[in-house]
This record gives sequence, structure tokens and C-alpha cells, in this order.
Amino acid sequence: MKKLFRLIVLLSIINCQLSISSAYADEGMWLPAQIEGRVKDMRKKGFKLKAADLYSAEKPSLSDAIVLFGGGCTGAIVSPEGLLLTNHHCGYGQIQKHSSVEHDYLTNGFWAANRTQELPNPGLEVRIMIRMENVTEAVAAGRRDETIAAAEQGGRYKADIKPLYYGNEQWMWVYEVFTDVRLVAAPPSSIGKFGGDTDNWVWPRHTGDFSVFRIYASADGSNRPAAYSPDNVPYRPSKFFTIATDGTKEGDFTFVYGFPGTTREYVTGDAVDYIVERSNPMKIALRTLRLDIIKEASEADRATRIAYAARQAGIANSWKKWQGESWGLERRGTVARKRAEEAEFARWAASRPEYAHLLDSLAAGYDRWDDVLYLNELYNETFRAMEFTDSEIDRRTNAALLRGFVEWWPTSVARTPEIIPHVIDSLGGYEGAARHPKALEVLRTEVWSALEIPRVGSFAAIPDIVRHYTPYMRALREYQPDRLFYPDANLTLRIAYGAVSGYRYEDAVWHEPVTTIDGVMAKDNPEIYDYDIPAKLRELYTAKEYGRWTTVVDGRRTVPVCFIASNHTSGGNSGSPILNARGELLGLNFDRTWPGTMSDLEFDPAICRNISVDIRYVMFTIEKVGGAGWLIDEMTFNN
Repeated sequence: MKKLFRLIVLLSIINCQLSISSAYADEGMWLPAQIEGRVKDMRKKGFKLKAADLYSAEKPSLSDAIVLFGGGCTGAIVSPEGLLLTNHHCGYGQIQKHSSVEHDYLTNGFWAANRTQELPNPGLEVRIMIRMENVTEAVAAGRRDETIAAAEQGGRYKADIKPLYYGNEQWMWVYEVFTDVRLVAAPPSSIGKFGGDTDNWVWPRHTGDFSVFRIYASADGSNRPAAYSPDNVPYRPSKFFTIATDGTKEGDFTFVYGFPGTTREYVTGDAVDYIVERSNPMKIALRTLRLDIIKEASEADRATRIAYAARQAGIANSWKKWQGESWGLERRGTVARKRAEEAEFARWAASRPEYAHLLDSLAAGYDRWDDVLYLNELYNETFRAMEFTDSEIDRRTNAALLRGFVEWWPTSVARTPEIIPHVIDSLGGYEGAARHPKALEVLRTEVWSALEIPRVGSFAAIPDIVRHYTPYMRALREYQPDRLFYPDANLTLRIAYGAVSGYRYEDAVWHEPVTTIDGVMAKDNPEIYDYDIPAKLRELYTAKEYGRWTTVVDGRRTVPVCFIASNHTSGGNSGSPILNARGELLGLNFDRTWPGTMSDLEFDPAICRNISVDIRYVMFTIEKVGGAGWLIDEMTFNN
């Protein structure tokens, strides 16, 4: 019996190790400066370029055609005159600001007929990376500020130093920052946001998620950034992307080049357990309250829909992402998997005094701070989400959130602050309190004070935990010397590679990797805003007037719309160029499959897929729907 037990344990360990190594297939967000070490593997999978074609501090490379858009998305430069493609949802805030009932660009789209009609966007900036550099030794020597100042050259550039591998390395990124960025074109939301919240994070997808901007530089011919002026001229990039018109098929090599936001691949099972069991359920429930109220009001009034469109999209995006994340993590058994791996690590570390107690220290830290983080998140999702206006929608939302704060108060903490029931009673219950925005605003401050806890945004900001991850990360790299550890994402430029690939969604359900305009028409429904496509698109489909942007599927001529691939992406990768083996633009990344959102914590090669809009659908929409062929004339195509 003991022998059988030992055999079962051994097999589980072997299975765990095999799972770890197999996950390396397409996992990883690699630094461009370190991509030389991955090129051999990339070439085996079909890559045709050299490392210097991807990134070089000395000569033009593909990294020069990529921008950090608006501080949270990515964009791709596609012409020698600064034309920029990103996602519709990345430019959504700018499109909304230019929209009104009279000029409803959200519903009808916006297509500049020439450059004089391109619209300025105060406050919007894009960053182009000049170089990146390992400055670990300089930071350790106390020269952080000196290093940044030298790189910025008196304000010519902007430099950031960020830790990688939980502080075991320090890297600097140097950027050129452009602030004159103009809206050039955007499809109607019924194309750019087709499917709305219903289709968000799911596959199959039929969304033309793109918008077009242009970067402008100083009028003096220096090609340098300048504040907005009507005299400014289009930026001249040292590199821009060639458009691929030959499309994709199952198995084709692809890579995504962009700015992924945040991943936590190396956290312990305790962190994942908190997310699945405590954090996500609470946040999902509270955001559901807000979305239901906004949806009801938006369906009843067009002006309300326009006014609340961006807020609704922002609330819904994470709301649905968290649902898919929890689903994927539970499906994968990530908590149990991590704890099994940690048990093996603990056996290795037991004979190494500097590492022997790391896991115990991390576990104690999570126990100590679990309720603190939960209360921070509860406060953020309720009181900090309140809007103190006289709007009926905001009043109803505030009442729901006030009630939600009390209902989701953790049982592990004694009681809610006494001020809450006192104020609620004095103002006539939840609804009564919500009708007194000034009182609620005061209550928000008072509640935070009464909580008497530190402000933390995540476990990653809690010193008791973070200080143990630095040696833990160092120990993991010693424990698995043959494993290539990529650094967690932190909104810095990365390369992730994989292949066009379908996946098994559930038992007996296989998802093909490509969708077409036929699927758009199958979903078309004039009775539902998110599925009511423009009449022009229906006319083009009926006449099969597709131009050069066609493909053949099952013997019929059609237009490709979206495709999925096994590239490791995250928030921030929205708008990232997805490229073929020759570095040509296949499309724009805009989403992940729903269970694949777990990839911020663990990458599952069987189900984690990124979703991109096919560049041919982008071109088709620009030319045929928008009538903006002059933009296509600026671009370069591979055939």
C-alpha cells in the first residue's frame, strides 16, 4: 500500500513537471533587448527575421513603429506620415468626447475626408520607445536619479526605471513623447464595438475593433514632439508596418508586439486562492449592480447612452474579465497546481537557509493582509465608484453601492464602521442617503478614516509580502536553472509569439480560428443596438462588393473579420500589432478568449488565445464603409 501511495505521488509530481514544461510552448512576454535568446525557438516555429529587425538601439527596427497609446493601450504606425492604428475601445474616450446627439460619431462613425478635418485630442499622448537598458548596477550604487536625468537629456526624452523579477533586476525605458495626436477615423460602434458586452471576451468574435489616429510633430521640420498647433506636420517615423494581405491559417507563426499591462505569473497559490474565492466574486457582484442600472437607463434614452457609454464600457470590461479569469483558474486547478509545485520547491529549499522559510513567510504575509486588501477593494468598488451628482442614475447607483458595501462586509472582520448605519438611518435609508450627494461625499471620507487601514492597491504593494518575493524569485531561478523565466508584464514593450490556433472550448466543442463577414450578418439584428450594423455594410454584403480584401472559405468568397492565436497577451496589449513571420501586419490584438483571461496568473496553452481583428477587415471598412480610400493610399502592402 505504501509503495502504491509513493507511486501515485511520484506520478503526480511527474505530471506536474510535464505540465510546467509543456506550458512553455507559446507562453511568455519577452523583453525586446533579450529576444536574441528566443530567436532560435522562434525560427523553429516559422519566424523569418533577425533579432535586430525586432529591436535595435542603433538602427531602425520594428520597435520604432509601436507606440504606447494613452498610457494603457498600444498602437501601430502604418504610414510614413504618422498614421496610427489602435483599437476602437482604446480611442473610445476620444470618440465620445467629439460626439453629441447632433454629431453622434459613436453611432455613425467618423471619417475625416482630409487632414484639415482630423480632430485634436487634448490630453492624449503616445510614447515611442527609443531604447531600453539594464541599469541594475547603477540603481544598486544609488545612481537612479542621475541615470534618469542623463537619459532624458534635459527634457528631450522621458525615462522610466522599473523593477523586473520582483526587483532582482532594474531596467530603464527611454521614450519620445508626442502630445499632438489627432483622430482620423473610427467605424460606427456597431462595427467597432460589435457585440458589445455580450460578445466581450468571447469567441467566436466579429468585432471591427479599430480606430485611426495621426501623430503630429513640430512645424519647424525637426520631427520632434510639440504641443498642438494647426501648423504642426505629420510625424515621420523611422519605421512603419507593411500591411499583409495574404491572411492567416491554422498553424501560421504569429507574434504580438506591444505593451502588456500587468501579469503575476510567479505568485503563490495563496494569492490565486484569494482572487478566486474572495476578490473576484465581490467585485463581479458589485459591478453587476452598476451595469444593470446604466443599461436600463441607456436603453430608454439615446442621450443617456452616449453620456454613459465610456463609463459603462469601463465597468463592464473588468467585470466580464474577472468572470472568465475565475472560470479558467478553477478549470485549470491553478491553486492546487501551484501548491503542489510549492511543496516540491520547499523540499529543495529546506537545505538552503537563505530560502528555507520563504514560503512560510509569504503565507504569513497573506494571512496578515488578506482582510486589508479585501477592505480596500470593497471600498474601491463601492464608495470610490460613487458619483456625487444630481443624476438619477448616479443616485440609484450610489444607493445600490451603499447597500452592497454593507452586504459584502467580510465576516472575518467584526463589524462595519458605526458611522454607516447612523448616516443611513438619519437620511432615510439607502435611497434617502443617495439623494444627498454632499452627505455621501462626507461619508466616503469618514468611512475610510473609520476603517483605519493602509491604502493598498494589491498584494504587490504590501511590503511584508513583496520583500519576500525578491528572494523567492531569485530562488526559483536557481531551483529551475534550465527554465527561461520571462519577467512579469509592467506596461513595457514585450514580444509574445505563438501561432494561429483554434482550441477545444469544452467537451466536443472545437472553435475554429477565423471568423468572416458571414458571421457578422448572421448576428445582425436591427432591434439590438450592439448588433445593428450599418445599412452600408448590409448593402456591401448583398452585392458581395469586397474589393481586394477577400478570402475564400469553403468555396465561397468572403471577408475575414477576426482570428485567434496562442500569443500570451494581457491588458495593455489592446491595439498591439499582431505580425506574421516576416514582421508584416496581420491585424490588431484586442481581446482574449474568456477562460483565457487566466493568463495574467497562469498561461494554459490549451485554451489561452488572443483575439485580433484581421487587417483586411480594417482595410475593407476604411475603404468600403467609410469611403476613406485616401488613407489606404498612404499605406504599403506586401502584394
